[in-house]
This record gives sequence, structure tokens and C-alpha cells, in this order.
Amino acid sequence: MKKILKIILFGVLGFIVIAGVLMWLEFGPLVKGAMSCEKLDDGLYYIEYRGDDGFEELIRRGGFGSADQLASYAIEFLSKGHYKPEVKTKKDDFGCSALTVKTPEGGVLMGRNFDFPSATGVIMHTIPDDGYETITTFNVEFYGFGEDYKPEGFKNQYMALAGLFVALDGINEKGLAVADLMAGDTIQTHQQTSKPDMTTTGAICLLLKRAANVAEAIGLLKTIDMHSDIGSAHHYAISDASGRSVVVEYVDNEMVVTESPAVANHYLCEQKLNVGLNEGDDRYDRLCQRYDQTGSVMDEKQLTEAIQAVSQPQRDGFLGTAWTMVMDLEHPSVTYYSRRHFDKPFHFTLGQ
Repeated sequence: MKKILKIILFGVLGFIVIAGVLMWLEFGPLVKGAMSCEKLDDGLYYIEYRGDDGFEELIRRGGFGSADQLASYAIEFLSKGHYKPEVKTKKDDFGCSALTVKTPEGGVLMGRNFDFPSATGVIMHTIPDDGYETITTFNVEFYGFGEDYKPEGFKNQYMALAGLFVALDGINEKGLAVADLMAGDTIQTHQQTSKPDMTTTGAICLLLKRAANVAEAIGLLKTIDMHSDIGSAHHYAISDASGRSVVVEYVDNEMVVTESPAVANHYLCEQKLNVGLNEGDDRYDRLCQRYDQTGSVMDEKQLTEAIQAVSQPQRDGFLGTAWTMVMDLEHPSVTYYSRRHFDKPFHFTLGQ
């Protein structure tokens, strides 16, 4: 009897060990990513993820043409197919600004403010099995996890990994930087061809994983069907380590590229020049003025001051600037400031 019990016991223990190993092989990178989550400042968190980021499977499926579908895929990926929910993402307008400059040493910097009614930002540092290393930022309120949600505690930290598929801005190891901004009206883009579908925020992740410079980013955008997030028009600020800086916009479902170091929340292309420019909103003009005054050359301190000068204060019903980024494109790295706390920088370097 004792021998039989031992056999049964060892058999059960062996099954548990095997099951545990299989579970770790399937969920280990996600668990490690969730456990890496840490709070940096009010409204700003950091996660590091290494492994399969799910993007190859997403593209293999043909992508997704809506934020809700993309969010559902993200949750399916996190559960490894064991849970397939329908997710309703939150839809709020946001306003932002960005500026790209040369440094006195010949390098390139890009500054960016993300302004939002309410936001909790998560910095997602991803070292994928396939593609470039990236540092991106997203707003967890995009997923509608609940008004009181914060990426604190294992369950909520695990949920925050959904940011692998959504980015509002970021930089990759090659020095390509991309930021999403509202373009100025509510005319949505929905391209309908046989190409893979991608939402505005999902496409940022794709660009940073696969494109090394502006030319490659533009070429990659031509290979997908773009679909607007949050029921509005968007445009991209895209810059690279050579100093090239463009604004990518969509007019009548056609992509239009304009060379510009500065961008805010109105169109820059000739077809819709200044559409969305509101009276009293001079952020774009102020950035251009600083750019011209310095001959397009600023050090990191000067660019931080320039982008800080157009950051938005908190007021009734509006958070203001949720986060600010100053990115070094020649030596890929980024410094974050949360909620205009410009005395509390958080610096991250890629390619280490």
C-alpha cells in the first residue's frame, strides 16, 4: 500500500511540475512583464516586457480595423486564447504638440506633450522576439478598465500589458520617433483595400517595431489600411536620427506627407491647411518661433523649456499635459516628465 501511495504521490507531483513548466513557458514572459510594473510618479508607470509581443499573429490575421477589436485581441493574447471578451474602448479627444530640432553637436531631439482630459500613462519598454526594441506610452483609460483602475497589484499590472498593442507615442532603438496628435476635425479615415487593417494607435507600434527611419515608416504606412481611433482625425509627427521630420495626415482616405519640424492640433497639408486651428491656441506658432529664433538648433535643456512652454495646465474637467517626452534620436533614449513635474525627470535608454 505504501509503495502504491508513493507511486501515486510522485505521479501527482510529476504532473504538477510538468503543468507548472508548461504554464511558465506559456505565461512566463507575461508574468515577468506584469511584475516589472512600477509607479514612477502621479499618473505614470513603467513596464518592461521581453518575448513574443503578439504582433506577428495580429498581422497574420489581417490586423483589425477598430479599437474595440484590437483591444479584444490584446486581452485574448494576454489570456493565451483562454478568454475572448468583447471590449469597449473609451473615446475622448486629446490635444498635443511636438517639435524636432538639431543639437549643437549635430544630433537630433524630439519633444512631445500629450494633453488629455484624464490619463494614466504607462511606459512600455518592449524587447520583442521579432522587431526593434521600443519605448512607447499609452493611456490605460483607452481600454475602459474602470474609473478607479490603476496598474497596481498583480491583476491590474497584468491587464496593463494590453499596451503592447496600443501606443500614443514612442521611440525605437534605431532612433525613429512617432507621436499621435489630433488633426483638427472629426473626419475619420477608413481605408478599404485588401491590405492588413490597423488602427491609428496600433500602427504606431507597428512602425516602431519595423521601421528604422522616416522613409521606411512612410513606406510601411502604404502597406496597411488605416482606421481612425476614437472617432476623429489624427496625424503623426515622425522624425528620425538623420533629422528628417514629417507630419503624416489623411485627406479623403489618402495619405499626405508634409515636411515640418513642428505640429500641434491643426492640419499642415495644403489640402486642409489650418483646419482645426482654434482662436487663442498658438502652441504651433510658439514652437515655430522658438525653432526660428535658435536657427533650428537647441540643446536638451532648451528643447525641454520650449516644449514645457506650450504644455497645458490643469483646469476644470481637463487634466492638462499628462506627460512630456524629450527623445534623443541619435543616441536612442527618452526622458519623461509626468503632469508637468519638470523637476522629476525619468530617463530610459534603448539598446542596452
